[in-house]
Amino acid sequence: MIAADDFNDFTADGVKDYDAYFGTPTHDDHILFELLIVGILQTGLGWRVAASELPVLRREMAGLRIEQVAGLDEPDWERLMQTPGVMHNGRKLHAIIQDAQAIVHLQAEYGSFSAYLWQFVDATPLMMPAPDDELPTQSPLGTRVAKDLHRHGFTFVGPVVTHMFLLAAGIIKLN
Repeated sequence: MIAADDFNDFTADGVKDYDAYFGTPTHDDHILFELLIVGILQTGLGWRVAASELPVLRREMAGLRIEQVAGLDEPDWERLMQTPGVMHNGRKLHAIIQDAQAIVHLQAEYGSFSAYLWQFVDATPLMMPAPDDELPTQSPLGTRVAKDLHRHGFTFVGPVVTHMFLLAAGIIKLN
């Protein structure tokens, strides 16, 4: 099992980190933010490609500490767009920064990003039947949470991204 401190290792293997944590219920805002980042980056790509970006983003974006990422501005974004090794998708990089800002607001309102998310399932993972063939890419809960995240200023968090994020965070469990 990995701990939040392991996520500050800029030389770590992001794929192993993400794979080790996927599906484990977490209440750690930092881990939740990194799992959300993989969801954002995964749009149009495979999860392994997205997760492989974690170490370079940690190095280039203040360890992916929510408050520091929320404080990044246009010159920081421009620097990231020129940094070798960083996925040069401006919309996704903007989304990471904007979503960090939205998390800061949720932390002020709910005490933590975790408290906000877990209130959707009364602090108990939602059990969903696991299909035999393919991992489901959407759920009613994912759709509901996605709408609420948008209401709170998040971007790049549609029903598919949000459902997969909730699975990654262990908020939805397959049985």
